[in-house]
Amino acid sequence: MNPEFFPIEIQAAVFAGKDKVTFLDIKKFGGNIFELLKESEKYISERINWRVQFGKLEREEIPEVPLKAIREALVNSLCHRDYANPKGNEIAIFKDRVEIYNPGDFPEGYTPEDFIKGKERSILRNPLIAETIYKSKDIEKWGSGLKRIYDECRAAGVPVELEALKSGFVVTFYRPKTEVKQKTVEKTVEKILALIKENPGVTQQEISKKTGLTRRGIEWNLKRMKDEGLIHRIGPDKGGHWEILG
Repeated sequence: MNPEFFPIEIQAAVFAGKDKVTFLDIKKFGGNIFELLKESEKYISERINWRVQFGKLEREEIPEVPLKAIREALVNSLCHRDYANPKGNEIAIFKDRVEIYNPGDFPEGYTPEDFIKGKERSILRNPLIAETIYKSKDIEKWGSGLKRIYDECRAAGVPVELEALKSGFVVTFYRPKTEVKQKTVEKTVEKILALIKENPGVTQQEISKKTGLTRRGIEWNLKRMKDEGLIHRIGPDKGGHWEILG
């Protein structure tokens, strides 16, 4: 099968804990390779934590997992996917980790460590897709993305696991164990605060439409923001309004 001639999908979800029992948000992306890359990277970047580092001239926002490594993992998952397999690619964001999975068998006789060490050449399942992405300059080099994922994470101090499964291949980025503090800078929180500032009476349905979060995801974020002392509800759910604290 040629993926250029049929729709392909990626399923993405955010889970409340360390397993797949309770999800806070779930989405499916469909489209061509470039649309999937763009939407997948955006989905992850908006749902992981960011910290602020102040330099001499301006502040810099730094993600808890390096975006270059995430993008390499997404490219790898699409280049090496088995497109004859009806099961699609998956993105799963847990409390302690981010997983990027693709249903493609790892090259027989090799291990991820063979490519991390840089001694083996990349073995392409779908060379035309890899060539297209490379020529579009969406990837900087045509070679072993596994080594680049590993190197980016090592430089950032982020543990990463590259694992060949019987059902495919998964890249796992482990999120740092940090306590949630008041004024935590997080993309989703910033978006919700901006909407409340613009319209204190904004409804959950309106927040959902503008952020793309599910109702359950919005409820979870609003509760966390209230617990952190970022916002306060005045009046009932219907007819009341939000107040930003601090």
